[in-house]
Amino acid sequence: MQLRLFDTLTKTKRPFVPIDPANVRMYVCGPTVYDFAHIGNARPAIVFDVLFRLLRHVYGAEHVTYVRNITDVDDKINARAARDYPGLPLNEAIRKVTEETERQFHADVDALGCLRPTIEPRATEHIPEMRAIIDRLIADGHAYVEQDHVLFAVASMPAYGRLARRSLDEMLAGARVDVAPYKRDAMDFVLWKPSKPGEPAWPSPAGIAVEGRPGWHLECSAMAWKHLGEEFDIHGGGIDLVFPHHENEIAQSCCAFHRDHMARTWMHNGFLQVEGEKMSKSLGNFVTIRDLLATTAFGSSKWHGSVLRLAMLMTHYRQPIDWTVERLIEVRRFLPDWIGAASGVPPHPDVPPEVIEALADDLNTPGVVAVLHALNREAKGGVREAAGKLHAALRCLGVWNGEKPDEIGSYGVDVSDAPSEQEIKHYIAARTAARAQKNWAESDRIRDELAQMGIVLKDGKDASGQPVTTWEPAR
Repeated sequence: MQLRLFDTLTKTKRPFVPIDPANVRMYVCGPTVYDFAHIGNARPAIVFDVLFRLLRHVYGAEHVTYVRNITDVDDKINARAARDYPGLPLNEAIRKVTEETERQFHADVDALGCLRPTIEPRATEHIPEMRAIIDRLIADGHAYVEQDHVLFAVASMPAYGRLARRSLDEMLAGARVDVAPYKRDAMDFVLWKPSKPGEPAWPSPAGIAVEGRPGWHLECSAMAWKHLGEEFDIHGGGIDLVFPHHENEIAQSCCAFHRDHMARTWMHNGFLQVEGEKMSKSLGNFVTIRDLLATTAFGSSKWHGSVLRLAMLMTHYRQPIDWTVERLIEVRRFLPDWIGAASGVPPHPDVPPEVIEALADDLNTPGVVAVLHALNREAKGGVREAAGKLHAALRCLGVWNGEKPDEIGSYGVDVSDAPSEQEIKHYIAARTAARAQKNWAESDRIRDELAQMGIVLKDGKDASGQPVTTWEPAR
C-alpha cells in the first residue's frame, strides 16, 4: 500500500515519502477565535482529522505530530472584545473572548468526531520565534523597516507566487492590496506593525521604539518552526488560504531558513456552498456548527455530529461541496442502519484493506463510503465477518464512537417528519436563491414541501424594504 497525496504546489498526485518515517509532521491552519466556527470551518477540521488518523494507522500513533494553531491576536478579535465587553480594558476583554471561543470550537469539533491535534499552539505564546524570524529576514535583505512597520520585500524572492501559480502582476490584480506609504512595493506584506493604544502589544524587533504586534502570516511560520522544524512533511488548510496566506508563509520560512521548501506537500480542501449558494450572512444561509448541533424548537433530535461528519466525507476533499438538507437527511437514514449492523459484533482486528487503500489514494472518502455500503449489505445478510469489518471501518473513519443507532437518528427518517430550525433555514435559503433567479416553479416546490412538513412560510419586507421570509408551524 502506497500513500499518494495531491500536492497543490506541483499540481500532481504523488507518493508521500516522509522526511523521517519515525517523525511524520503535519501543520494545519486553525481557527481565529472570535466567533462560532461555521460549517465551512468544519471541512478542514474533518478532512485533516481523517488524514491524521490515516498517518497514525500507517506510521504508528507515536510517530505522527499534528499541529493546528489557535490565532488569538487579530483585528476581528479586538473588535469583538470591544463590542462584547465595553466596560473592561481591551486586553482583558480579548482574553475573555478568545478563551470562550476556543472552548466553543473544541466542543464543536469534538462533536464532529475529530481527534485533538498533538499540539495546539496559541500565536501569542510564540512572539520570540516571530521576532527571531524577522531578525533573520532583515539580516538577509528580505525584510525592511519603515514607519515602525516591518515588511517582507516580495521582490527579494524570485520564486514568490509558485504555490498560487500566478505572476506578481496577476496576484496584484486579484488581491485586495493594502496601499500604504510605508511600502516599497505594493505586494510587500506586513510582518510586524505598531499597536494602537490599548491593543495587545509586545516589544518590537529591529530596534523599533514603539510596541507592536505580528502580522497573521508570520504567526503560522513561527509556530510551525517551533513545533515541526524548518522543513516538515504536510501543510494543510482551505483552498482560500493558498494566496496570500500560504504563499506568504512559504516566502517567510524559506527565506529565513534558506530552504527550498517549507512543507514537502501542500494540501487544500475545496470550497463549501449552502444549497447551491456561497455562504453569506446577507443571504441568510450562514450556518455555524453550533446551529447544526443544536436541539430544535420542535424538540426533535438534533443533527448528530456523526451525521455532519459523514455528510462532509461523501464528497472528495478537493472538490467543492454543496451542503444541503437532502444530504443530511440521506445520511441520517443510512448511518444508523450501518451502526445497527455493526454494533452486535466486536470490531475486526484489522481495518478492511479496501478502506485503507481508498484513503491512501488521496483520501478517497467517497470510495470508502461505497465500501461501507457493500459491507453493510453483507452484514445484514448474516455475514458476521462483514459486520466486524464494518465496525472497524466506522471507527477508523471517526463516524462512530460507540453511540447507539437511535442517538444518531432513527433509521428510515422521512422528510415528512418535523424539520429542525436549521433544516428550515436551508430550505428558505434555497427558495430565496430560486426567487432571485425568477425560478418560480422551484420556489413553489420548496414552499409546498415545507407545507407538507407542517411549516408555513410568510413573505414580506424588512425595515429597509428588502424581501424577507419568515416561518411558523402550521396551526
